[in-house]
Amino acid sequence: MISLAGIRDKVGAGARIDDDEALFLFEHHDLLAVGELAATVNRRCNGERVFFNVNRHINHTNICVNRCTFCAFSKTADEPGAYLYDLEEVRNRAMEALSQGATEIHIVGGLHPDLPFEFYLAMLRTVKEVSPTLHVKAFTAVEIDYLARLSGLSLAETLAQLKEAGLGSLPGGGAEILRWEVRQRLCPEKISGERWLEVMAAVHAAGLKSNATMLYGHIETFADRVDHMRRLRELQDRTGGFQVFIPLTFQKENNPLGHLKRPGSGGVDDLKTLAVARIYLDNFANIKAYWVMLGQKIAQVSLAFGVNDLDGTVVEEKIGHDAGADSPATMGRDEIVALIRKAGRIPVERDTLYNELRTF
Repeated sequence: MISLAGIRDKVGAGARIDDDEALFLFEHHDLLAVGELAATVNRRCNGERVFFNVNRHINHTNICVNRCTFCAFSKTADEPGAYLYDLEEVRNRAMEALSQGATEIHIVGGLHPDLPFEFYLAMLRTVKEVSPTLHVKAFTAVEIDYLARLSGLSLAETLAQLKEAGLGSLPGGGAEILRWEVRQRLCPEKISGERWLEVMAAVHAAGLKSNATMLYGHIETFADRVDHMRRLRELQDRTGGFQVFIPLTFQKENNPLGHLKRPGSGGVDDLKTLAVARIYLDNFANIKAYWVMLGQKIAQVSLAFGVNDLDGTVVEEKIGHDAGADSPATMGRDEIVALIRKAGRIPVERDTLYNELRTF
């Protein structure tokens, strides 16, 4: 019979928990006990350090051929509020980020029906022209698949050209929930979960690191979450290319799923999801609390639930905020440092690849 004590003994011995045990943790009512176990695992991996970076999001367009049911960001070209940044606008935002001390530019946007592949190469080169020291983390696996089809190239060839133009790593978006049955209801036009994993395997084979995400708190079950994390863990066993796991809590405003009147995941579920991820994903070095969607308070509390990364300064994130996230548009370095310190942890500024830049 599965028990928390049994899982604690197993984790203490360095053994991997299985799917049934992860599901048990999700269903367990003692949040603090699960959190304590996650904190123990994290302390063993990362000590008291909590990472953040100084970064800038550039969501270059919200015009997208897909209409995912959970998305409040995408629009058709003729809808009010539709936009596309030209290369000069991208350059200006990159220059502003550099002046603010950013080390990373994070680029994610819609699947624009009219932009040629060359635009994306030019966008990468534009950022690198601002400063070769800026790391460009850009394009989800969904975007990479789209760019490969757009260019007529293989995944390997597409990634080679993007790397040559300045691509440094990938964010983890587009994973949502990998299980087919859920994905068909959430985002039937998007690539399959199997294709998402295939693209990420190609990304890692190309020598690029990436993040991994999971969108939760909508129509999925705990079993769907465990299935999702299992697939990530299996790919990580093969490639070692994932840097961090980022659970993303569903934002229910301004999208077709909002009519379900779901209450959202809530703080208890947020903390438990992060904690279970830390315990289950034993081959991931880092678990991130994305404060943009969680809010600053839950993100801060999560540092006692196995989390060791709070993302960064962000600046002008649009996707989560369009769906109702009520967090600030940015946090300054000093604010993040103070938030981490007040949680009794040690703030460490990192770069995109988790090289430590400064300890506070």
